[in-house]
Amino acid sequence: MTRVAAIDCGTNSIRLLVADADPRTGELVELDRRMTIVRLGQGVDRTGRLAPEALERTFAACREYAEVIKEHGAERLRFVATSASRDAENRDDFVRGVLDILGVEPEVITGDQEAEFSFTGATAELTGRTDLARPYLVVDIGGGSTEFVVGDDRVRAARSVDIGCVRMTERHLVHGGEVSDPPTEEQIAAIRADIEAALDLAEQTVPLREARTLVGLAGSVTTVSAIAQDLPDYDSARIHHSRVSRARVREITERLLHSTHAERAAIPSLHPGRVDVIGAGSLVLLAIMERTGAEEVVVSEHDILDGIGWSVA
Repeated sequence: MTRVAAIDCGTNSIRLLVADADPRTGELVELDRRMTIVRLGQGVDRTGRLAPEALERTFAACREYAEVIKEHGAERLRFVATSASRDAENRDDFVRGVLDILGVEPEVITGDQEAEFSFTGATAELTGRTDLARPYLVVDIGGGSTEFVVGDDRVRAARSVDIGCVRMTERHLVHGGEVSDPPTEEQIAAIRADIEAALDLAEQTVPLREARTLVGLAGSVTTVSAIAQDLPDYDSARIHHSRVSRARVREITERLLHSTHAERAAIPSLHPGRVDVIGAGSLVLLAIMERTGAEEVVVSEHDILDGIGWSVA
């Protein structure tokens, strides 16, 4: 066994996995998994730059993670950065800061690489399942982008498009520094139009409608599952491999898009860092289900982070 650490730094959150890995089988035995909302992508869609306060929030999380990695004695670390740091003009500031704190340079990966890691992490445990038909469509709804991957045992087609819960919120719902509370019907329609255009783009590369099982990843999807189950708090064990029907996703999306900040914040399983962006994230999920005809989504807590961990193993 090799003790490995994997960090996934996205637009909205940064996450850490420390696990014992078997290099022969790729099996991961989880020792520590944690997530911090840092909003690294704050304002990137508008300014093209990472904000100083966003960088400092991210570096603070990196310092915490460095201590955890040291305590567990991980032998190898891989740090992968995704959408926000791909887009930013000043991403070198981000790279230098991470290198100083963790001793490794973040790999600013392409959307296609991101998709492959997501697929591997999400589907490794599904091998041998007879209740889930193939091919799978894995969708990773992030803060700045969404990855679409179709595959069986391996990736057949993948595409990353620039729709995510943070990007859609900042593009359409933020005015004068304030988030619309709740959004207007015109704002919701504008988000939906962006999503549909992105789905058209994704469908040029990925046969979305050929998939037999939809697997959903990342915070927007897992939060929708928590809400669907009326969980008193966020419970990873109950969320992992849960199934949510399209009708239930539609009901939850309507509720989130037509509620106030205070009403969303009162949902016990909703992380405070997702209160303002969950409406847009759930709308992305709903639009994908409607486009593909998926009657349900299989929710996975294992995603790009696990794929990064397996790549280290």
